[in-house]
Amino acid sequence: MIRKLVGLLVVLWVGGFGVFLTMMPKPLDDRHTDAIVVPTGGAGRIDRGLALLQRHAAKRMLVSGVAPEVTPGELAAEYHVSSALMACCVDLGHEAVDTRSNAEETAGWLREHGYHTVRLVTSNWHLPRARMELVAATGADITVLGDGVASKPRFVTLLGEYNKLIVRRIALLVGADA
Repeated sequence: MIRKLVGLLVVLWVGGFGVFLTMMPKPLDDRHTDAIVVPTGGAGRIDRGLALLQRHAAKRMLVSGVAPEVTPGELAAEYHVSSALMACCVDLGHEAVDTRSNAEETAGWLREHGYHTVRLVTSNWHLPRARMELVAATGADITVLGDGVASKPRFVTLLGEYNKLIVRRIALLVGADA
């Protein structure tokens, strides 16, 4: 009986991992949202967020999880955008250190600005868990749209992310999210 249960769990895990790999989120179209949030940590994320902001796909953007010593001027120079764009429309969040705290930092920022729709721009393999965390942190009153940035992670990164997704989903389902 225990072998059958373990076998079933292995089959479900492998099947789920296959679905995870084949269902990687794609970039979202240019539809408008109130805000854009970009958690730091992966190539192409901030570039994508800034490009969307410059195309007026949102009013404002939060870059969450920025190192405390980074200034808006340094970010503007690094990504070749104007200081005026940074001043008017980009906020740097310095509190987050992981996906869960990115979601908490973003939820507070969204509430502070009164936004109801947000485009979450992150690596395609990271998007399912990042979106799940942000939805859990914001509740039903904010719509979170995922915008996956194509990337080429190592296989071990994908395995780790899939396992984190499962563990956090279970934790949220049973209410053990503390």
